[in-house]
Amino acid sequence: QVQLVESGGGLVQTGGSLRLSCVVSGRSFSNLAMGWFRQAPGKEREFVVAINRNSINTRYVDSVGGRFTISRDNAKNTVILQMNSLKPEDTAVYYCAAGGSLWGPFDYWGQGTQVTVSS
Repeated sequence: QVQLVESGGGLVQTGGSLRLSCVVSGRSFSNLAMGWFRQAPGKEREFVVAINRNSINTRYVDSVGGRFTISRDNAKNTVILQMNSLKPEDTAVYYCAAGGSLWGPFDYWGQGTQVTVSS
């Protein structure tokens, strides 16, 4: 069974930075594409960013381009989301996800970590 555990969320002021981590167990991490999604209060879950198995390809939602960076360390079974220049509209629960390709489907999900950006 694949398990994903996120960490690193918290409260930050506008313009600040946070670094989210997701550790994966239960399956060969290097065979998984990884992604981050988020869900704001009263809104549907949305795609944020994804990275393929060997880190060659990534894709981002337009609203975070240039501010968020995804990376992965296959030796540590970890995917990182570095978030800079945070805005209040980035406030959401952020979920780590794993799947077969950069474009999904994402079959495995973490429990989520709260990110709150104060204005």
